[in-house]
Amino acid sequence: MSLSDRQSLYSEVTSKIIAELEEGRLPWAQPWDATRCPVTMPHNGVSGRVYSGINVLILWASGIGQGFEAQRWLTYRQAETAGGHVRRGEKGTVICYADRFTPRDEAEQARGQDREARTIAFLKRFTVFNVAQCAGLPEALTDIPAQPDPVMAIAEADRVIAATGADFRIGGSEAFYSPAQDFVQVPPQAAFHDPVNWYRTALHELGHHSGHVSRLNRDQSGPFGSAAYAKEEMVAEMTAAFTCASLGIQPTVRHADYIGSWLELWRGEHNLINREVSIM
Repeated sequence: MSLSDRQSLYSEVTSKIIAELEEGRLPWAQPWDATRCPVTMPHNGVSGRVYSGINVLILWASGIGQGFEAQRWLTYRQAETAGGHVRRGEKGTVICYADRFTPRDEAEQARGQDREARTIAFLKRFTVFNVAQCAGLPEALTDIPAQPDPVMAIAEADRVIAATGADFRIGGSEAFYSPAQDFVQVPPQAAFHDPVNWYRTALHELGHHSGHVSRLNRDQSGPFGSAAYAKEEMVAEMTAAFTCASLGIQPTVRHADYIGSWLELWRGEHNLINREVSIM
């Protein structure tokens, strides 16, 4: 994909996010109707591969906006290979695929010079359809997924928190992450009206934890009210939302009052989503 094509794709995605924010909705934490679309990460119906990065936001918005009952998606060819077809007149959802590759000449030169080969980034777009837009697919692809067991989701969340290896402290009256001392603190569960909100809060703070200089090295120096501060809060919000959805916990937004700041960020940087989501 050429530079102009990449910029066009970034602009399209950014415009969609801006439209959602202008309506007061956050595409990484939609008010979920679990009776229509279970809380889950969007995934490919054939391979089972979970979509990542900006594709999560694109497919969430498309699936929820059209009232699909599942977050299973297929390409046109995959639907045919599975024995079905996309219904006439159905409009697909455009997502993108980003990766890196090593040209053959570069690999050969690197071997001769005893160094690591340089890779080249590429980005391409393709179209997917929800299984609800298809006909003739096997029942295994079209049946409505079972609702996640809340108890199992909480147990898995405990394992995720432990697996981060974070210095995770319970106590006090505030939830926060300290970059200088590299620890997360969250009040006791008894301080929360709804126990699940403790997990949402913990995962948000662990989103900040991922940005430490020794890990993803994000800029966490911005003072309250600054663009850098709002950007880091946005990344933590999306990290928590993606993790919650992966666990079967309904995502919520903790800082809806930041919508104005987030709008300024999106309007000012059309490549924001590609850069920030890719380093979460």
